[in-house]
Amino acid sequence: MIEEAWTSTESTARSVALACLDRGIEAAHPSTVTDSSLSVDDGRFVVSAESHSEDLVYDLEAYDRVLVLGGGNASGQFARELEELFGDHLSGGAVVTDDVEPTDVVEVVEGDHPVPTDRCVEGARRVLSVAESATANDLVVGCITGGGSALLAAPAADLALSDLQSTTEALLSSGASIDEINAVRKHLSAIKGGRLAQAVAPATVVGLTLSDVVGDDLSVIASGPLVPDPTTYADALAVLDRYGIDPPAAVADHLEAGAAGTHSETPTADDSVFDDVTTSILANGWTAIDAAREAATEQGYDTVVLSSSVEGEASEAGKTHAAIARECAETGNPASPPVVLLSGGETTVTLADDPGQGGPNQEFVVSAAAELADEPIVVAGVDTDGIDGASDAAGAVVLATEIDSADAREALARNDAGTLLDDVDALLRTGPSGTNVNDLRLFVVGE
Repeated sequence: MIEEAWTSTESTARSVALACLDRGIEAAHPSTVTDSSLSVDDGRFVVSAESHSEDLVYDLEAYDRVLVLGGGNASGQFARELEELFGDHLSGGAVVTDDVEPTDVVEVVEGDHPVPTDRCVEGARRVLSVAESATANDLVVGCITGGGSALLAAPAADLALSDLQSTTEALLSSGASIDEINAVRKHLSAIKGGRLAQAVAPATVVGLTLSDVVGDDLSVIASGPLVPDPTTYADALAVLDRYGIDPPAAVADHLEAGAAGTHSETPTADDSVFDDVTTSILANGWTAIDAAREAATEQGYDTVVLSSSVEGEASEAGKTHAAIARECAETGNPASPPVVLLSGGETTVTLADDPGQGGPNQEFVVSAAAELADEPIVVAGVDTDGIDGASDAAGAVVLATEIDSADAREALARNDAGTLLDDVDALLRTGPSGTNVNDLRLFVVGE
């Protein structure tokens, strides 16, 4: 997918970068993780995941129905794979995604990301409707993936979609971390923060998760619709205050009423709705990094994984990464060329007024390239879901010497990295990838 999206003249280093990105995304795709982690044999559904010391086994004949419910960038692809896996055992279900795949049994509702729309609300309500029909004799398989916070948009009863939209836009441009953003979103929702688990109780639930969150906190991934929520209304108000966000009056009133006890808090770990809920992480950022590392090794490069948990401002992370790449080129530390440096995580961008085009990975690439403008080092960064921020690109791959440092710094000041990268034909436009496990970044330091 990544290699097909590249149109510029190839070089060996670029080819290595593209092969690594492609392998990383493929490793985290639902088709790959379904083959490696899930099976149905003789009526038994088996989940094999590193997040559990032993396989989880479910006797499908013991349930009246098997339903698939969930949402996220990868949930459409996931639903298709589960249909094939379960065959006649599957009774129905509904998921919301921005990457629709044809299915026969599970209803796949198209939504939008990263800001929710009417389609997301319609889809989330459909998921809740199916969830509320579940009984103690049903098995519910949860498809929970990155992007679910936007795609599963069911406003709390006293809120409108416009309240969610303006609050989401303000949060995304504030530089807040994903756990802070989702602490707010969970308390404006009828489905997030464990409320889907409330709706589906007392059914048996097995959640299958692709993590796009540093640290794999299940309560943050897709805003944790099937797991306990450790945050409160007061926490949500604190996030808005911390970043100087003035939300719509309805949002402020809702959160303040919740903090005062007028609205019930999201369910916590001691709530009985979680008694029959088990959740497994089938892929995460490390899945992509490890596969990309293998691809680099096959090309004859040494590899160094700098971190799978990089957070903070994208432009600052770019500078730090670039310093390490330069050190490799000039001194052979921490590794001698030819070497591929890899990292993952989830950087953010604090937007200026009237921002230009781009996203966190594009800002990272431009910032790093500006620091390496005299070095023939390839810099790459993509969001594994195929959509970097709110742009139409997954990210970028560029030879640092193709970027003028002065132009780069001006572009970063305007949050217009995308335009600069487009001018040198460095953007990767893949469309939705079918998965979402954070950002994947790399430097190819040749001999």
